[in-house]
Amino acid sequence: MSGVLTGADLASLPDDDLAAAIASATVFARVGPEEKARLVSAQRSAGRDVGFLGDGVNDALALHAADVGISVDSATDVATEAADVLLLDKDLGVLAEGVTQGRRTFANTVKYVLMSTSSNFGNMFSAAAASAFLPFLPLLPSQILLNNLIYDLTQIAIPTDRVDSDQLARPAHWNLREIRRFMLTFGPLSSLFDFLTFAILLEALHASVAEFRTGWFVESLATQALVVFVVRAHTSPFWRSATSRTLIVAVLGGVTVAAVLPYTALSGPLGFTALPVGWLLVLAALVASYLTAIELAKRPLFTAEELHRPSAMRSHVEVAARHTRRRLARLVHWRARHPPVRGQHQPPAGHPDGGRTAAAP
Repeated sequence: MSGVLTGADLASLPDDDLAAAIASATVFARVGPEEKARLVSAQRSAGRDVGFLGDGVNDALALHAADVGISVDSATDVATEAADVLLLDKDLGVLAEGVTQGRRTFANTVKYVLMSTSSNFGNMFSAAAASAFLPFLPLLPSQILLNNLIYDLTQIAIPTDRVDSDQLARPAHWNLREIRRFMLTFGPLSSLFDFLTFAILLEALHASVAEFRTGWFVESLATQALVVFVVRAHTSPFWRSATSRTLIVAVLGGVTVAAVLPYTALSGPLGFTALPVGWLLVLAALVASYLTAIELAKRPLFTAEELHRPSAMRSHVEVAARHTRRRLARLVHWRARHPPVRGQHQPPAGHPDGGRTAAAP
């Protein structure tokens, strides 16, 4: 193949041979409306996500057939009606920025889902188990609601968080396996540290009911909120990945409120009591140990996820490199068969390193 297919070539190709012909072509010239739609449909049938950009009447069929039809606000009425996206700014960089923003939003959404499912699973299990052997409720209903309120307020800042470049380099999809693995790994780990907190408060510190509730309230909120810094990125250790200032302020602010609340006038009505400073240091050590354990546990999880990643989710850098190698191989093969002669500096149009063929309007 020369790398160029015309509308007449496409019309003569049966559907069974069309996919292979498309893979070897880089330019489609003098293609009519039906052939454009056929090209799009063939690519979609091969399992690829197809976007088509057009602004004329003859682009309407392909715009409608594509996964995402893209046009401009100055296009014909038929094209704008068939398109899914209209560009108000005549700059293709808008599309790239839109894809990047979409991936950033998706990555931040996954952060919250992973963190919430795992922490909620652990907290529910801890509360249920503690209620079974303690002669009192581990937390009052009002304290549980307050814990959830402060925690949710800290997570409002997640949409402002930065996303690492490796997560923006490729498309992502909902992965229930990853969510289940996180829940079944981090949930029991969270409960394990809750039980350790229970043992220290009751056996080592001989806490009263109010002191027990206050201590677990502070420890539970701190572990739930601070773990976002660990699970927000695949990078290890987690501090190598830059976190947005807004998220840092929100999370640290929520943890500070939980630690200071027992020393305010609201502690009595809420069922809290002031804790000795030494107790806070013990709770801080427990939280630090929990974050360290999560950091160590996340490494094999993310590594396993990378190994099980579908081939369709390979980075655009890898795809571009493979495409470039293929083009260079074709160029070297063509040069070997057509050595340059004196006075001839350009190969004929249609060859991999030669002239360009433009589609007819």
